[in-house]
Parts: sequence; C-alpha cells; structure tokens
Amino acid sequence: MSAASCLLTEDQFLCSICLDVFTDPVSTPCGHNFCKACISEHWDRNVPSQCPNCKKVFNIKPELLVNTFISEMAAQFRQSAQQKASSSSSEQHVVKPGEVPCDVCTGTRLKALKSCLVCLASYCETHLEPHLTMSGLKRHQLIDPEENLENWMCVKHDKLLELFCKTDQVCVCMLCTVLDHKTHDVVPLKEEYQGKKAELGKTEAEIQQMIQKRRLKIQEMNRSVELSKEGADREIADGVQVFTALKESVERSQAELMDTIREKQRETEEQAEGFIKELEQEVSELKKRSSEVEQLSRSQDQLHLLQSFTSLNAAPPTKNWTEVRVRPPSYEGTVRRAVTQLEETLRKQMKKLLSEVELKRVQQSEVELKRVQQSEVEVTLDPDTAQPWLILSDDGKQVIYGDVRKNLPNNPERFDHCSRVLAKQSFSSGRFYYEVQVKGKTGWVLGVVRESINRKGDITMTPQDGYWIIWLRENEYSAFAGPAVRLSLKSQPEKVGVFVDYEEGLVSFYDVDAAALIYSFTGCCFKEKLYPHFGPGLNDSGKNSAPLIISPVNPTE
Repeated sequence: MSAASCLLTEDQFLCSICLDVFTDPVSTPCGHNFCKACISEHWDRNVPSQCPNCKKVFNIKPELLVNTFISEMAAQFRQSAQQKASSSSSEQHVVKPGEVPCDVCTGTRLKALKSCLVCLASYCETHLEPHLTMSGLKRHQLIDPEENLENWMCVKHDKLLELFCKTDQVCVCMLCTVLDHKTHDVVPLKEEYQGKKAELGKTEAEIQQMIQKRRLKIQEMNRSVELSKEGADREIADGVQVFTALKESVERSQAELMDTIREKQRETEEQAEGFIKELEQEVSELKKRSSEVEQLSRSQDQLHLLQSFTSLNAAPPTKNWTEVRVRPPSYEGTVRRAVTQLEETLRKQMKKLLSEVELKRVQQSEVELKRVQQSEVEVTLDPDTAQPWLILSDDGKQVIYGDVRKNLPNNPERFDHCSRVLAKQSFSSGRFYYEVQVKGKTGWVLGVVRESINRKGDITMTPQDGYWIIWLRENEYSAFAGPAVRLSLKSQPEKVGVFVDYEEGLVSFYDVDAAALIYSFTGCCFKEKLYPHFGPGLNDSGKNSAPLIISPVNPTE
C-alpha cells in the first residue's frame, strides 16, 4: 500500500469542496469522493441532492459510508507529507561550510547556535536545551558559536580567559590575577572589549575624515589646474591673434611667448600632479588601514579583537596639507612685455592690435549680457523668509540689516540665524534673469537656492547643500563652489546681474556696468524649485548700511 501511495498525486487526496486532504472520505453513487462532513453540509443546503462534480441529481439522498481504503490512503499521504516537512525543516539547520557544528550531534551534524565557555563545547538548538532549562547549567557563560574554544583557555593554568590585564595588555584567567598579575590593573574581558571596540570606531571615523579632507584637497587642486589652464588658453589665444598679424620679426617673439606660457602651465601641472600623487598614495594607505580597522571592529570574537588590537599596524605617516596650494601662475602683462621687446617701428601697430582685441572682448561681453537680459523676470522679496534683523521695503525691492531684532513667528520658511531673505517667485524651468544694485556696500550675498535648503542655525553654503552664490566680504569676492573660489575682478561691481538656465544647469553672475562675466556655476543638476537669494550683510558700524536693491533691467546699448 505504501508503494502504491507513492504513485498517487496530492490532487487525488483532496476534497473538491474544502480543498484539503480527505477526512472520513465517502463515495457517492456516481463514483466521486468527498469528506463526509463536506458533502453532508452541501446536501443540507441544496435540494435536491446533487453531486458537486458531475451534477448528477439524486431524488433520494444517498446513504454515505466511509470508504476505508481511501481513508487509509489519505492517512498515509498526510503522514508522508508531515515527514517530508519535518525532514525539510531539519535540513535547514544542517551545518554549512564556515559555520560551527554541534559537538554533541552524531551522524549528520547540525549548526551550533551557542558555545559554552565552561563546557568548551558548541550546541545546536536541541542540545542547547539543557543549558537553557537546568539550573546548574544556566550559570554557564554562553557566547556566539566559536570553533576554537581552546583559545579561550589560559595555557598556563588551564582556566577560562575572562579578564584583561591593562598593565601588560594581555588576556588572563582568574588564577593569573592572584599569581603573575597580582598588583596589575585588571578588568573584565567584556569591559575592555567594549572599550577597545569604541576606540576602533573612533579611529575609523578619524581615518575617514582624513580621507575626505584629502579628497577635497584633490578637488581643489584639480580646480586650480583648470583655472590655470583657462587663463593660459585665453592668453595664448590673444598672443596668437596679436603676433600672427605681425611680420617675420614678430614670429620669433610669438614663439618665445608661447613657450613661456606653456612652461609655466607645465610647471603648475607638474606641481599639482606631484601633490595629487602624494595625496592619492596617502588615501590608498589610509583606506588599507581603514579596511583593517573596520574588519577588526566588526569582530564579535572578544579574544581575537583584544589580541589583535595591539598588533594593529600603526597609522601611516601623513602630511599636513592644510597650507599646501597649487597657485596658478600670473599671465598678466605677458603679451605686453613681449611686445615691448620688438622694434620701435612695430609699436604703433602692436598698440592698435591690442586695442582691437580688448574692444572685441568688450563687444562679446556686451552681446552676451544683452542676450541674457532678454530673460528678465519680476522678483520681489518674501517677508515670510526674512531673518528677523532684516528690514524690507514696502514694495519688496530693497533690504537692509536693521538695528533691532523683530519679534516674528519662526515659521519653517524663515531664516533664523543667517541674515538672508528669499524672493516670493520660484522657477523650475527655462531661463530667468534679474539685477541687484550693490553700490556703496562692503558686504553682500547673491545667488539662487533650491527650495529644500536648511534655513535654521549655521548654514553650509555650497552647491551640494543647494546654494549657488557669490559674495563680497572684507574686500574679497568669492564664489562658494565647495571649496570657495576667490574671484579677481578688475573693478568693484555696482550692479550685479544673475542669470539661470534651468535645463542647461547654469548659474552666471555679471558686472552689469562693465558688461563682464564675474563667475559661472556650470554642470548643475536642478531637480527642485529655485529661489533668488539675498543677503545684505551686517551693518558694519554704518559702513554697510546701503540697501540691496532689486533694480529694473535696462538692456545695454
């Protein structure tokens, strides 16, 4: 019968009414089988009696008797299914490579759940039961499964290593503290383990901070090289334009100029490459040490952590990069110095050519500014965002830093510490442009920010934090590009134009009167609304009392 049941499928032992294995199976006159309770209840609800499968109608309700053959087959099938489920459950606990096996299991060894430091044995769920229920065994110290429990025993006294000698930095047993370490500073193993693990976490954090600083320094140096190259390219272009217009006597001077500029650029790049190579080497060594520290800090093996801690390699020597800079060479006057070396007969022509170059630059800048001015939008200040020290004009076009902090509700939109205010208008597509008068001010902040910026407490103002801004402070102009970029301007702007191309990811600032580009943030990724952002700066004892004024745009002629 058992062999026969193996040939039958699960569907053959299921009642078509309750969809479960038969209980007291009965057969109808038409040959179909059901649980006795299921078919009886079905016929009690439906008149006349009808077979649920073939729909045969019985005018007289048939007498139902339990089919003993099918009942025995169903019972065997149910038992077989239970045995398979039990076997499948046991297989889930069979020890796998890399896991600790139970020391008590015979035959197939199961995975250990705990190891006992008193018994020096590891136990699966079944064999661990006495340690969880018997009063004598409950006092034993259980730990996560460990394969080499003998390492937890003192080789000298054959006792459990449950203490740590801080004087000698070794793990000891109770007998060691009475004999060899009697006067030493001894603490429980767990206490020292937790302390060392906390120390490793602090070390890991310090290493990650060092790595981050060096990565930022690499970015700063790469940016310096880019600026240097941009300056070199501009000077080379001007030099080519000037000297190619001259005769053969000028070509020699042109070649010397090109060589000088390229040599300075090469020296700058070599210097930066050398620093970057050193930084990358330090990052590599720090990452290696970080990996070692991280691996050790994740260890749940108290003994292994403490024994390995003292042998951990010392931190690799690193260089203090705080004051290290790659300073782009100055090309100012390079072309002119080369020109002065030429024959007197060419000076007038050289002066003419230089004037043409400068005029061309001015004309190009004017064309560019006129183009962006066509994207002018209406901008007014939003009093709900203004820091309480700020005073806004009634028309929302001017802002100054006041002498008294106003008692205003600290709503989520309001800046509470930094003296800033946003515009009412927001932009999430297209291009927009507006102008702000900064005449007479010794400090100011202008730009755009995304809607989700932090407005409370001290604020970090970088593109990563949602700020694309420039500012004037202590006679120094800077763009907060993370890190900040110092700006060298030929003149102090009295009116600043701000232009944004949302889809292009561009934020540009212009000196309106000089028709000159101040700075551009490029490659930006905008995903939120952008708001114009204003900061009039502190009053500075009246020196910075002039207001920031949102001015109407007068296109350049």
